[in-house]
Amino acid sequence: MVMSVASPRKATIRERAFQRKARDFFKGGDKSGGDSRRKRSSPEFGGDDFGEDEDCMELPQIGAERTKNVLILMSDTGGGHRASAEAIRDAFRLEFGDEYRIFVKDVWKEYTGWPLNNMEKSYKFLVRHVQLWNVAFHSTSPRWIHSLYLAAIAAYYAKEVEAGLMEYKPDIIISVHPLMQHIPLWILKWQNLQKKVIFVTVITDLNTCHRTWFHPGVNRCYCPSQEVAKRALLDGLTESQTRVFGLPIRPSFARAVLSKDELRKEFGMDPNLPAVLLMGGGEGMGPVKKTANALGESLFDQELGKPVGQLIIVCGRNKELVSTLESEEWKIPVKVRGFETQMEKWMGACDCIITKAGPGTISEALIRGLPIILNDYLPGQEKGNVPYVVDNGAGVFTRSPKETARIVVEWFTTKTEELKKMSENALKLAQPEAVFDIVKDIHELASQRGPLASIPYELTSSFSTLI
Repeated sequence: MVMSVASPRKATIRERAFQRKARDFFKGGDKSGGDSRRKRSSPEFGGDDFGEDEDCMELPQIGAERTKNVLILMSDTGGGHRASAEAIRDAFRLEFGDEYRIFVKDVWKEYTGWPLNNMEKSYKFLVRHVQLWNVAFHSTSPRWIHSLYLAAIAAYYAKEVEAGLMEYKPDIIISVHPLMQHIPLWILKWQNLQKKVIFVTVITDLNTCHRTWFHPGVNRCYCPSQEVAKRALLDGLTESQTRVFGLPIRPSFARAVLSKDELRKEFGMDPNLPAVLLMGGGEGMGPVKKTANALGESLFDQELGKPVGQLIIVCGRNKELVSTLESEEWKIPVKVRGFETQMEKWMGACDCIITKAGPGTISEALIRGLPIILNDYLPGQEKGNVPYVVDNGAGVFTRSPKETARIVVEWFTTKTEELKKMSENALKLAQPEAVFDIVKDIHELASQRGPLASIPYELTSSFSTLI
């Protein structure tokens, strides 16, 4: 279809996203006057009038096959949200190649102001003061409270959030953060884009989770466990909206074929001694040093004069902790690592793991069949992860470094059958295909969309004109 466009008249540029769209998408024209070829929805184009002119353009063909844009909304409030987002991105690429273009973005940080653009720092402060986090988590749980403050934020930052979302012209929006449902969904509703854009939530908490995860306006809510699915139904979602696939973990965990002997050879580990992996999370927090020292003493048999196990310590970004532990004199084989990007290999080389109750690390350990010793948890979203592991026979919980060391020594010496049984239970609880199940279901949703889903964004109106 061919249309002519009248000369544009001056207007203000409303949004950064639309300004970029104008640069990238529109051709020709002199801003001071004269004819130009521009699309109807250009923010520099003030009216909807069309005149007859020789300069003309082809409108995009509605319904044509094209690469779909997927926008994944996340925030670095804890490492799990980014890890899940990147796992989903990688699974899309493995399953569908160039059929989807994936963007992983913290729209809040990039486009809005305080307090949304400061969530990462605020979260780190709160989790360092656990009781403050506990109060914040539970006090904002009632729907009327979080709906009120999210509505207030939406009223103030709607234009900025809209600019952030529309810059990527998403066909699919995936939220992997509890604060990234309500405002984007309101914007899609105000723009009348609900039939064009698929919106799904991927919950990254295993058991207990904040109620802001649940919004009845989503096309799909992917739950990591039946416990979370039950909470979704109680908060107004329907069974047709929920799916229980598990937590999305990096495809390298699901698809890698790993030999423990080969991995130990690669990492220079003792091929015969059982190995325990001690995790400090991305920031190297928790009682890592005390636990490491307790293991260093307990895993050395004084009577035999030799070690009964070896220790791998992952300190994350805590360089000071790395330096301190490397300077220690150990009686047993010890390897100290900083931030690791090959956790599937290190887990594959070990026989059990010690970690706080983060959902991502738990899910990864289950896939590798590692019995888990949980030594801490964050109140609120991580509290329920402890019974999830313990009640399913995949691990134990203790905050005591000495008790932790005692359990590991028993697993490696007198209670090897208990260790083996827990490993079997861990594998039963694991859901290695979760991330692939999620992206396949999203792909199925996309294939079921009607003709409105193919309407170009250039023919949709901006919410910024309404406020």
